[in-house]
Formats: sequence, structure tokens, C-alpha cells
Amino acid sequence: MTRRTGHHVPAVERMANYRLRMRAAGMRLIQIWVPDTQAPAFVKKCRAQSRSIARHDEAGDEALSFIESTYDWPRP
Repeated sequence: MTRRTGHHVPAVERMANYRLRMRAAGMRLIQIWVPDTQAPAFVKKCRAQSRSIARHDEAGDEALSFIESTYDWPRP
């Protein structure tokens, strides 16, 4: 789309053109809902789940030891 001084293309038309170009390029539009990671309830739930895992995951230390032994950590 060429921009001309003083020429305004409505947002609806720009979006329609963009979608047409993307479809022509073999793309397909999808929309998904994801958790709002900034919501206080999300943060609270994550903390609660993390604490629960820390209390009940008997193999957690073993798993972390395995990961640390197989990963080449960068030296500071």
C-alpha cells in the first residue's frame, strides 16, 4: 500500500487489505484466549501452585539435580 500525503485509509480497510495479503501468502488467522499474566488472581494462583508443588514434589530435587548435571551452564 502506497502512502500519499493527505490520503487517509480507514483502519477497517487497512485491516481487510492486510488479511487478504496474509491469506494470499498462505497464512490463516486464528485467535486464542490466554491467561492475563498481569492479573492479581493469576499471580496469586501461580504462587499457590508453586508452593503446593514445592511441598509435595518429592522427586523435585532429584529432577533439578539431573537437569543441572546435563546442562552446560555458562560461567559468569
